[in-house]
Amino acid sequence: MAEKLSSWFDRVESSQFEAYSEKYKEIMLMTRRNGILEVRLHTGDGPLKFSWKVHSMWSQAWIDIGRDPENEVMILTGTGDRWLDADPEVWKRPFREWTPDDKLKMYHESLRLLENMIFNIDIPTIAAINGPGTHCEIGTLCDITICTKDADFFDPHFMGGTPPGDGMLLTLQNTIGIKRASYYAYTGRKIDGRTALELGIVNEILPREKLLSRAWELAEMMMERPRAARELTHSIISRPWKQALVNDQGFHLAHQMYHMSNDEDTGFLERLMKNRERFQAKHE
Repeated sequence: MAEKLSSWFDRVESSQFEAYSEKYKEIMLMTRRNGILEVRLHTGDGPLKFSWKVHSMWSQAWIDIGRDPENEVMILTGTGDRWLDADPEVWKRPFREWTPDDKLKMYHESLRLLENMIFNIDIPTIAAINGPGTHCEIGTLCDITICTKDADFFDPHFMGGTPPGDGMLLTLQNTIGIKRASYYAYTGRKIDGRTALELGIVNEILPREKLLSRAWELAEMMMERPRAARELTHSIISRPWKQALVNDQGFHLAHQMYHMSNDEDTGFLERLMKNRERFQAKHE
């Protein structure tokens, strides 16, 4: 339902769905119906393949989505049978060889990727994690998170030989507690959907074919309530995440980047490649 603002209530022009849905269509296919925005991560209509371009586009997309008052509930999901595929070879060039401006850009984008989602999207959010893959922290940050039983929540950083800093450990610490989170950070052990439900990372597990319809069911239930109730409830629910990001995310990220900028160990990529099946579909 469109906002009912008084004639004197001027606003700077908001984001236009037609413009930003086209701008980000390479990595996000967006559809909107009755105020519910579905954002489907993808590459070539298959599982999203992570790249530094994807990393950059994410942080910008959250701003445009949040600036559109026609978006009243957001559903975030993936494509096919995986949430996201990552290629360890994005780290083929050692971080210590990146230019100072490369590193600075990475620092800011890594912060904004999560901060812009939490601080700029003022509507209820639902993640439907449709299978295994990396960067599940984005789905975990949503107000409600549902997933398939084969979802794979894990932090790969220590497996590769570097401190964790991109947000997965942060979301684990704030969902399952510091003791459990430390175990999963050190071991890289898989947290599947059922375990994630037991630990409190997700709210429901469903068969893949029913996952998205359940997300829409939840979104439509939210739309039955007044706009103010939806947005102010989201504000209350997201406040702990805002506090966690302000208090700790920069700290985590700075430790990771310090280590990677100075580390002479050449085994980082090799260690990640040994676990390649965790990052990518088995047929690749």
